[in-house]
Amino acid sequence: MGLVYANVELLNATDVDMAARHQIGEDEIRHLEISCMVDTGAVMLIINEEIRATLGLTIRGIRQSRLADKRPIELPVAGPVEVRYEGRFCTTNALVLPGEGEPLLGAIPMEEMDLWVNPNRQMLNPVHPEGPVMMLKGVQ
Repeated sequence: MGLVYANVELLNATDVDMAARHQIGEDEIRHLEISCMVDTGAVMLIINEEIRATLGLTIRGIRQSRLADKRPIELPVAGPVEVRYEGRFCTTNALVLPGEGEPLLGAIPMEEMDLWVNPNRQMLNPVHPEGPVMMLKGVQ
């Protein structure tokens, strides 16, 4: 399987909420379209400092992390950020890489948007084409 990339739109979720309350205009929502590598081995959304600054995301804390080569690293956590992909969305936080590190779309946002990696077509596909379905247990 080769590398899989997805074009996603990232929005400052606080701006999205403020626009819904008519506190700012829709045109004031800070947003960015990016291509990010789809990484099922990554848990969270991972962005770089330039993306964080462009979106105006707040640093919410520091998270112990491990790079792919197992080296430990402390990374800032920023958010909230809304991720949109082909009519689907989720709201999450993001780990922030220093400099111009490559953005990654991890398992949590993919799960919330009900997406899976199709290795044959090297792309993201919806699990349920009619729209995201959240699996719940014990709810009647």
